[in-house]
Amino acid sequence: MMSLNLREQSSFITKLLNLVDCAIVCVFLWALVTWYRVPWSHYYTYLIWLSFGLSLVSFQYFQLYRSWRGWKFYMEFLVIGKAWAVVVGVLLFYFFIFKISFAYSRVVFLIWSIGSPVLLFVAHVIARKILRYFRSKGKNLRSAIVVGAGEVGVNLAKEVEATPWAGIEVVGFFDDKITAEEAGSQLDKPVIGKIADIRNYLLENNIDYVYIALPMRAEKKIFTILRECRSLGARIYLVPDIYAYGLHHAEIQSLGNTLILNFNPNTEWKRSFDVVFSSLVLACLSPFLLLIALGVKLQDGGPVFYRHRRVTATGKEFGCLKFRSMVVNADKQLGILLDENEALQNEWQQSYKLKNDPRITRLGKFLRKSSLDELPQFFNVFKGDMSVVGARPVVVEELRGFYKESAGRYCSMKPGITGPWQVEGRSDIGSYDERVLLDDWYILNYSLWTDIKIIAKTIKRVFDGRGAV
Repeated sequence: MMSLNLREQSSFITKLLNLVDCAIVCVFLWALVTWYRVPWSHYYTYLIWLSFGLSLVSFQYFQLYRSWRGWKFYMEFLVIGKAWAVVVGVLLFYFFIFKISFAYSRVVFLIWSIGSPVLLFVAHVIARKILRYFRSKGKNLRSAIVVGAGEVGVNLAKEVEATPWAGIEVVGFFDDKITAEEAGSQLDKPVIGKIADIRNYLLENNIDYVYIALPMRAEKKIFTILRECRSLGARIYLVPDIYAYGLHHAEIQSLGNTLILNFNPNTEWKRSFDVVFSSLVLACLSPFLLLIALGVKLQDGGPVFYRHRRVTATGKEFGCLKFRSMVVNADKQLGILLDENEALQNEWQQSYKLKNDPRITRLGKFLRKSSLDELPQFFNVFKGDMSVVGARPVVVEELRGFYKESAGRYCSMKPGITGPWQVEGRSDIGSYDERVLLDDWYILNYSLWTDIKIIAKTIKRVFDGRGAV
């Protein structure tokens, strides 16, 4: 039997929000009909009532009124879009079956179909902003406990504290190995008790969320918590210890009836963005690229492009293109330079670059200073060997010598023309370890918005020239 203290998951406010959203859809339709001076008929009356009913069901079905605490705004917009697409699809089917599309203004229906999810999202954003304000004042808070005071549990508690607008307050930890006395000042929150004490604690206290942050090998304890505590009024979440494997972007997928963890980042949107962006750049800059190519060719008659072997996803190598900025046979001259100059040899071993490389041509210095030598890499992006934004393209020796345990993360994604290293410091960053950390940070935190910000910063860097080599 379910415990008597099981709280209602669908509150009065949730039901009210559902009705408000349905009303927004209907009022927006009425406003458009009035604005475009379309004669009102019983067909629009039917449409309003049908839209209200469909929205009521669809918005609930897609869990539009779930707890969005800690979620990104765009995730809520995607759910709104899916729910509204179902409503529009059913309405179009209704028009087709009863052959009544003639009764409606196509302009009104088109604007209503496109504008409604945007209007709903704006309303939800405003509602969330209001909730954030009240939560910052200590109101409308939810309480949570974390099962497991290890690294995963502590990191989770820190993440919750770092997003106060989510309105979740961690009360404390439950752990079998770490006691309250042993924890001392290591934890910001107290260790309340052992894992076996959770059931009684939930019965006696008003807790909203239980986060299980135990290692995967503790499956018996996890199963016990799920079996004994799911009817005690708190929502239970399992925080898988996938960070132990070195990737944040792992996701659960199914293979038949078997659940599997996918450690390959979801970069489908990234590939689409790369193709569109690189196509636009190549199309717009093609006359400029031809001009640079002509200048490189005329300076000494050598090849226009320089192709260097770099590492891409899964550890494969590819030919990374650049406009040639060095003298012909620069690779052969490098060995001679390093043999004759110990200081240059040490500099090369530290960063695989020479700050004042004597092999660079006069035109090459300008191309490097302005980063124009890297423009041909958009061909690599279009081909699929690189991304517009990503980690730095490195050679095999760098990957093996400097990345060490980060090598697996590096090979999970394609390198980029630009990235955090280029915009945060470029050649001004002396320590190679710092470069690896920047690459790690990007691979673990990449997003479309992050890419757009890095591209904007890169354009600024091209014009100010700071840190270029």
